Amino acid sequence: MSGKKNVLLVKSGGEAAIDEWRSHFAHFAATESPESAALDVRWWNDASVAPEDVAYALVWQPDPGRLAALPNLRLILSTAAGADHITSDPTWPRHVPLIRAVTPEAAQRMGEYVSMAALALLRDLKRSVRQQAARRWDSFETERSATDTCVGILGLGTMGVRSAEMVRGLGFRTIGWSRSRKAIDGIDCHAGNDALPGFLAQCDILVCLLPATPETDGILSAERLATLPRGAALVHVGRGSHMKFDDLREALDSGHLSGAFVDVFETEPLPADHPAWTHEKIVVTSHNAAIASRRMRARFFAAQIAAFERGETPVGVYDAVRGY
Repeated sequence: MSGKKNVLLVKSGGEAAIDEWRSHFAHFAATESPESAALDVRWWNDASVAPEDVAYALVWQPDPGRLAALPNLRLILSTAAGADHITSDPTWPRHVPLIRAVTPEAAQRMGEYVSMAALALLRDLKRSVRQQAARRWDSFETERSATDTCVGILGLGTMGVRSAEMVRGLGFRTIGWSRSRKAIDGIDCHAGNDALPGFLAQCDILVCLLPATPETDGILSAERLATLPRGAALVHVGRGSHMKFDDLREALDSGHLSGAFVDVFETEPLPADHPAWTHEKIVVTSHNAAIASRRMRARFFAAQIAAFERGETPVGVYDAVRGY
């Protein structure tokens, strides 16, 4: 890029975050990705920006129709690893490459979350939290250790693989399932729809890390949750479209499932009167399992913009056929 700077519109973190985004992009343009130096980082609703001057858009849940109104848009940058918050807009410009934030830091953070949740479910941490709130000393035992417990990773993309490696390192027997066959050292990998019931039947803790596609919509149905061993637990960090909350609640209330960590919901932000907030067997987190720092996302996207400007294929390009 040369001459006039191309505008990078940002809708992530609110207007107050723009100075931070601008600083990070400037730093990485100077130190690692000089091809991205000619960027003018501006807030999404900056009225002084002409639509025709926008070359790049870094977004989370952009207003429907807004991306399509940018005639010279060259790249769309999803501030998350998923893209459904963009592709749910029927007008999003499909001819413009869409880059997902598949940063190494995001995969590491997801692995940390999954490890935390698996250990918390194994040791019934929520019971200890309730005891502390009630100031009640009540020593209790849990049935298993990690070595007696099978964690199943549903979805073996970048985040799924890292999560599998990390929980395996904690001593859990770890298995994985994906649409196509994968080979991961130390992980028993299953593939295809025919293998899904047998995979689920082994999972003492099921971790959902699937993308949002038509094939995965509603995959955590009541029928599939019933396939899990009695007393199993769920860590749901995939997409809100994978599960109906009522199915999870019924499985928990019946005693078939013993607990759940849920980071994603069909409606977000989760309404204050939603029953998940107060359910004694559910830990709610606010879709933050794998949010990479702005610094590391700026580094990743500066590198992808630089690769694009060199005529190379960026990392994390969304594939509309696969749905991720």
